[in-house]
Amino acid sequence: MTSFVHIDYPSEHPGVQRAEAVYAAAGRFRKGYSSTKGLAALLLAAVVAAFLVVADQLIDTWADGHLLAGWVALWAVGFAVLGLFAGTARRVAVRTVAALDAWSARVAQQRADDRFWATAQHDPRVMAELQAALQRQVPEQIDPDADLEPAHIRRGKALA
Repeated sequence: MTSFVHIDYPSEHPGVQRAEAVYAAAGRFRKGYSSTKGLAALLLAAVVAAFLVVADQLIDTWADGHLLAGWVALWAVGFAVLGLFAGTARRVAVRTVAALDAWSARVAQQRADDRFWATAQHDPRVMAELQAALQRQVPEQIDPDADLEPAHIRRGKALA
């Protein structure tokens, strides 16, 4: 008598499925993360710490036997500073991140221009394309015999 055995083996390893799930969860976590929130929290913590040190010095002089009153006053200063400077710290963090992003974009654009210029210097076809594009863009303002080298490269040569 013939019998058939049907064994269903999974097409993927369970460890691989778990690893893919962890990777997807990490990607979702990273998308929700904002560097400005962390920077704002760090700035706020620094401001609160500075105010608490000053408040501790002031409270220490008059609260010799009144530890509970000094402790309550210190916490009151801490919470007041948190409430007063939370918005300011957030705005400073947003401006700082925006400035760093703009600086990073400028540096990346300058590096790309440098690589393109180096390629154009070694490949006459790229240089011809660059000259043709510049002439198409503003034909009356471009001298065909002018030096096409970017200004930051010319400044670097002048300093060297």
